[in-house]
Amino acid sequence: MDWRAVKFDWNRARAFLVTAEQGSLSAAAKALAVAQPTLGRQVAALERELGLKLFERRGRGLVLTPSGAALVDHVRAMGEAAGRLSLAAAGRADDIQGSVRVSASEVMATYRLPEIVAALGQQFPALSVSIVASNTASDLKGREADIAIRLFEPTQPDLIVKRVGELVAHFYATPSYLKSIGNPSRLADLQHARFIGAEANDGFIALMKAEGLHLSAPNFTLTSDSRIVQWEMVKRGLGITVMPDFVGDAEPRVQRLGVSVDRLRGPMWLVAHGELRGSRRIRTVFDFIAQALAS
Repeated sequence: MDWRAVKFDWNRARAFLVTAEQGSLSAAAKALAVAQPTLGRQVAALERELGLKLFERRGRGLVLTPSGAALVDHVRAMGEAAGRLSLAAAGRADDIQGSVRVSASEVMATYRLPEIVAALGQQFPALSVSIVASNTASDLKGREADIAIRLFEPTQPDLIVKRVGELVAHFYATPSYLKSIGNPSRLADLQHARFIGAEANDGFIALMKAEGLHLSAPNFTLTSDSRIVQWEMVKRGLGITVMPDFVGDAEPRVQRLGVSVDRLRGPMWLVAHGELRGSRRIRTVFDFIAQALAS
């Protein structure tokens, strides 16, 4: 290969790829955590290096030109190769020091992981742990996180997967709210109750229907896609929500309803990318979290 013919900068190629995938400079800058003017200069510099116009402005966004469309798959292959390189290098790190990103749901990241990370830090003070709180599954292959706690069993063959126990959830509300709706004692008594849920509750409604509780949109007049915001509303007596028992039972302002739903329990899984198998740093954090969650 004639390496003298390869003249463009990888950072500029990455700027081009992320802009193409995000559809605008502002969205791409946010994804890469760089300033928008910096990203714009990188894309413009790549266009000058290649002697091609890669984007055309369309409204507030950008669309690929025919030249840009012809190149984007090549740059995407470069990005995937760069990701594999990063994973392989991380997998060969021998020292129990450096950074580890752990992804979990908002509830787990807020109410369970901090105590685990505190204990981890006491034993391994050279580690730097970043908690990624997200209610969507992080892309481990794309290095959005090194380790993830999930409530569904991953099926991709290139992942390390370990079952680490069971998550049990219940209905919770304040005593004052329960009194206002007649102190329900059966699941059917909740048909006209206010539930604090997400903006879209179709999955929960279907789950409850299978249990014999028929809910609909009027049951969800207060919503938020943040589970922490939902919980704060429940603690203020505004309705009922489902919460893991390690959170709900520890909150003195609420009480657990005396109704049990088998579908509100399920296994927890700890997951990491297989390329990280050889990293003592990742393996140490993985095993520590697994033991803490299992106990």
